[in-house]
Amino acid sequence: MSNDFPMFALSEEHRAVREAVRDLCEAKVAPYAAEVDEDGRYPEEAEKALRQADFHAPHVPEEYGGAGADALATVLVIEEVARVCAASSLIPAVNKLGSLPLMIAGSEELKKHYLTKLAAGDGGFSYCLSEPDAGSDAAAMKARAVRDGDDWVLNGVKRWITNAGVSEYYTVMVVTDPDPSSGGRSRGISAFVVEKSDEGVTFGAKEKKLGIKGSPTREVYLDNVRLPAMRMIGAEGTGFETAMKTLDHTRITIAAQAVGIAQGALDFALGYARERQQFGRPISDFQGLQFLLADMGMKIEAARQLTYAAAGRSERGDADLTFFGAAAKCFASDVAMEVTTNAVQVLGGYGYTRDYPVERMMRDAKITQIYEGTNQIQRIVMARQLLAGVQSQL
Repeated sequence: MSNDFPMFALSEEHRAVREAVRDLCEAKVAPYAAEVDEDGRYPEEAEKALRQADFHAPHVPEEYGGAGADALATVLVIEEVARVCAASSLIPAVNKLGSLPLMIAGSEELKKHYLTKLAAGDGGFSYCLSEPDAGSDAAAMKARAVRDGDDWVLNGVKRWITNAGVSEYYTVMVVTDPDPSSGGRSRGISAFVVEKSDEGVTFGAKEKKLGIKGSPTREVYLDNVRLPAMRMIGAEGTGFETAMKTLDHTRITIAAQAVGIAQGALDFALGYARERQQFGRPISDFQGLQFLLADMGMKIEAARQLTYAAAGRSERGDADLTFFGAAAKCFASDVAMEVTTNAVQVLGGYGYTRDYPVERMMRDAKITQIYEGTNQIQRIVMARQLLAGVQSQL
């Protein structure tokens, strides 16, 4: 066999990113993770530390003052933060989700104005797609924008908005043409940048959630919010297309979050298994437990490799990105749920208490199977890609 076969490995630069983020998180994020969850408060310490290290929105290009991280480096940042605190990992993840529509379709004026502010840490970016009656069927949204001279006036409600009330900026999808002549419902949807300070923007109460309690989830209310036309992202009627293109890329960040949560749970379970004594021996000596740990490690590694492969496709814009984004998100989140549940099992009764972090990780893992498209939706996406013949061969 030839020795020229390329090996799958992180570059030296990517390994350096991972090490830097891990060191930062161990020192300045992990110590507050339990408190953030217990009190349901925003992880201010994590945000400050990430912002100071330029990890709060690493994806922003250098031309706008950002770190210019590629898709894989951004994945590494999110994975490492999620390993110690899932709620904190939503800072870089949601900043990418909220601002990527500008990078995909925004005018240079919009990009220069808002991406520069995001890179400088002047405010986070959230993403407003879902509504009370439009979740998986996002095109069923009812929020409206009506043209009034040189402005647009927005009205409606957006639900399940991550970091709402904390973020300064919001990418909002609304209906601008309720009866498009062709192309179906989605052709009547447009995207806008809305600012927290815009008159008529208010927020609902924080949702009482199972996990990621440190990241606020609220409704966003738009009551006659008047925006200049330059705040539209891309051309009128292209908002839904931009939203779906965004999710192709950002589902990979949720996969990274899931991998990080799972790795954090396995790390803790391994340490516990080595130290916990039963029947006069460490429980790590027992084959039944070894099989459980082996499966956890194997599935995490499979999820990680799929996520990194998807990140490569995101960076290149490959034709099979839609399949890989959905596959990575679906597989990694299912793995995270399984691994965290098994980590609780490794700890037994202790794992069921808040004295140990694995029950928090199990609660946090669940949302990765739901947001940015449920895993049932991901399977529909993958099947459509397969049936259309869009799948790569390594």
